Order: sequence, then C-alpha cells, then structure tokens
Amino acid sequence: MIVVVADTSPLNYLVQIRGEHILPQLYERVFVPAAVIEELEHPGTVPAVREWLANVPSWLVVRGVVSEADPALTRLDPGERAAIQLAKQERADLLLMDERLGVRIAREQGLAVTGTLGVLVQATRRGLIDIERALLDLQATDFRCTARVIEEVRRQAKSLS
Repeated sequence: MIVVVADTSPLNYLVQIRGEHILPQLYERVFVPAAVIEELEHPGTVPAVREWLANVPSWLVVRGVVSEADPALTRLDPGERAAIQLAKQERADLLLMDERLGVRIAREQGLAVTGTLGVLVQATRRGLIDIERALLDLQATDFRCTARVIEEVRRQAKSLS
C-alpha cells in the first residue's frame, strides 16, 4: 500500500470541485494530521468542505504527529508543518501539498510531493475524471495558477507517459 499524507489545500480544492472521490481510487487511504482537519474546519471554509467534514470518509485517516518540532518548518503554517512531520513519521511515499514554500521544504527533506494539479493529472491518466471539467471547476474556486501551468497540466494529462 502506498502511504500518502495530505495537507489542507489539496483536500480543500478536491472537495470543492467534487473530486475527492479520486483519492481512495488512486491511493486507497490518505493520512492527515489533526492540524489539517482544524484548518478545514475554519469558519471561512466554503460550505461544501464543512459539509464534507461532517461525514469524513473512512479512507481519510487522522494521525497524531509525535515527532518534535523541526526548526526548518517554522515559516510554514500549522497544517503544512504537521503534514511534513507526519509524512516523515509515516515514511510516506507521497505528500499532497500545493503551497510553494512548503513543497520546496518538503522536497529538501527528501519527500516526494505533488499537489492538486498533479492528483488531477494522475486521475485523468487512470480514466477517473475529465481534466477539462476538473480544470474549469478548479478555476471557479480561489485556486491560483498561471495559464501556462494549466496548459502544461492539460499536456501531461493527455500524454501516455
């Protein structure tokens, strides 16, 4: 089984575009630290995400972080810090994270990382979603990326490699 840990952002956006169902199809289970759940429960979170949290699916496993604070993570928000710590603790095969600084630090610490767009590419290649519909839905949220990145995602999703 592949061990996957998620930060807040990929879960948030996948739920908003009604694409969270692809996670157990791609990874079976996804581990999250309690800090990620706390961030998803923030009062400013969109209603769809709060409703999803009311009945957290069995494939989402909340795990405690038992490692000590890592000084290299101090510039990150609590969810990112905890997700990186949990990924290291669980010897994760993959960390799902979007925020640029968090991704850079996670990779510097030897973790494999992909974000929301990478998950969508994987799901498209496996025939689980339509990338065009997913990208349109994602662009209707507050998710930000350049048009060039969107075109690269389309290209990757349609390639067979």
